[in-house]
Amino acid sequence: MARRSNMNIRIYYKKLVLLLAVAVTGTGCQPGSEQEPSLHYDVRFPNAVHNEAEITLTMKNLLPGVVTLSMSRTSPGRYALHEFAKNVYSVTATNSKGDTLDITRPDLHHWEINGHDGTIKFKYTLFGDHADGTYVGINEQHAHLNIPASFVWAPNLPNTPVTVAFHPPKNSEWKAATQLQETDVPMTFMAPNYYYFLDSPVELSNHMIAEWEVPGDTTGQDIRMAVHHNGTREEVDRYAEMARKVVAEQVAIFGEPADFDYDSYTFIADYLPYVYGDGMEHRNSTILTSRRPLEGEGALQNLYTLSHEFFHSWNVERIRPRALELFDFMDVNVSGALWFAEGFTSYYDDLTIRRAGIISDQKYAADWAGTLNYVLNSPGNSYYNPIEMSRQAPFVDAATSVDAQNKSNTFISYYSWGAVLGLGLDLTLRSTFGDVTLDDFMRRMWEKYGKTEEPYRISDLEQTLAEVTDSSEFAEQFFDRHIYGGRHVDLKPLLAKAGFLLQPADTSQPVVSFGTAKLTYEDGKPVVGRRTQVGSPLYRAGLDKGDEIISIDGIPVSNAQDLQELLREHRAGDQLPIVYRSLNEEKEDVIQLAENRAFEVLPYEQAGREITEEMERFRQHWLGSKVQ
Repeated sequence: MARRSNMNIRIYYKKLVLLLAVAVTGTGCQPGSEQEPSLHYDVRFPNAVHNEAEITLTMKNLLPGVVTLSMSRTSPGRYALHEFAKNVYSVTATNSKGDTLDITRPDLHHWEINGHDGTIKFKYTLFGDHADGTYVGINEQHAHLNIPASFVWAPNLPNTPVTVAFHPPKNSEWKAATQLQETDVPMTFMAPNYYYFLDSPVELSNHMIAEWEVPGDTTGQDIRMAVHHNGTREEVDRYAEMARKVVAEQVAIFGEPADFDYDSYTFIADYLPYVYGDGMEHRNSTILTSRRPLEGEGALQNLYTLSHEFFHSWNVERIRPRALELFDFMDVNVSGALWFAEGFTSYYDDLTIRRAGIISDQKYAADWAGTLNYVLNSPGNSYYNPIEMSRQAPFVDAATSVDAQNKSNTFISYYSWGAVLGLGLDLTLRSTFGDVTLDDFMRRMWEKYGKTEEPYRISDLEQTLAEVTDSSEFAEQFFDRHIYGGRHVDLKPLLAKAGFLLQPADTSQPVVSFGTAKLTYEDGKPVVGRRTQVGSPLYRAGLDKGDEIISIDGIPVSNAQDLQELLREHRAGDQLPIVYRSLNEEKEDVIQLAENRAFEVLPYEQAGREITEEMERFRQHWLGSKVQ
């Protein structure tokens, strides 16, 4: 069908000038010329076997003077720096006659070109061997291009339309999957400006396509799924059917789909043995990468990421925190709202799969156990509240450093903590107000801040909760206790209302513990394998990563079975002498055993408990009908 040019794209991106435009020479059109500057990329793959692409940026109708080109340092959906310029080399520049131009490097991320005649052809080689949601993966089977990691760009021409032509290797049968707008020229695409271009990943491969109409939409929008994998067409069709159900459940939450630019949303999926697991949202598309194939359980595991990323088409891509508006491609992006932007999205990725009838109540409950054990048993909330934890993102979001960090004690993922907050708030709303749910809150956020694309502050989240509940007191108390105060919601009685039991895990294991630190057994000697947790028995006894345990209560421990048998003979609170070696020095102390705090979540039926009609109604209203 014909694609309409969405007005929203112009409304949203007109603010780009505030971030990127600066007054320097080398921009605008030639004196005496009525032509505007033009930007066109050609991408070729003469050495794909060695993970290289050859990219040429042709710029025309430029004003005289120095032209600056940039390579991004980070990418939409990421919060840390990734320094993409490291994989750019063999750089040259020529004018319209083919004469070589001088290039200088004021820093690692910019190139300055002098002496052009209104035209610059900037050519370079790009290396990429890490296909995921952030980087580039090029080989003989595909070119997986995250745009900020692939293309230099002209920061002084932020609102100039961009075209890009892909030239696949001969006999490759590659086609393109992207949210960029198609043109009349095969394998050539357009973006209205640099911001949209940099937000538009591209997969070039011989992939399979599944397509369906967006549910709840009357404007002709569609969903496209491009799957590059080593499996069958039937596997793609089955996976697309599961995705279609999840998409429909998410549309039902917001009451309508987002208004996709160019009337289409594209899932770009690489399910291949040489990619790296990831998911990355974009305005009208998402990248999905996994080494799990679509056969067997792999499809369901991959679906969780798909569900998360599509929910972002509302929450993050359009319901945007003010701190991320607009995204800065040259610096870290810090927001205190990721517990909501990422965390509430994480709450809904599992929930909408359950509502779609793809997993059972038992499976849904089991999935929660790992998250709850991680979040509720972590000491991290004594260091940061969810807002400050969100602001840690540039240190942990695929960030790299060689020095050790104490994040196992001081950090709780804003994805996981936010998901638990979403669960707690949803169940609290349903228990307190009856007809008010987290769905209502998300829909109100969409109406106020998503459809209007007006970025929100954290105070706006609290105000919206007050509006939905018609209770400023409730909203203030929830935020004071759980968002600003960092206290966990008491989930046990709330889950019980839906007929779920939160209880100690596997009673066959010892009911006492000396901490969560993993022990490795090297030549029959137990060694603390990771940093000990604050407040745990090992931590209080002075042991940490790398220390070797010689004996506990005078008994040598040479393997895991010995340890389990020793712990079964004791209770929480028992104090035992411990001998250990630290920094090549033998030490003695006393270790006080603690209660094993691991727990599980079970439906009442599975736990042998009776579920009441009231519980069944509550559960069905929350999770949807039972799996058929």
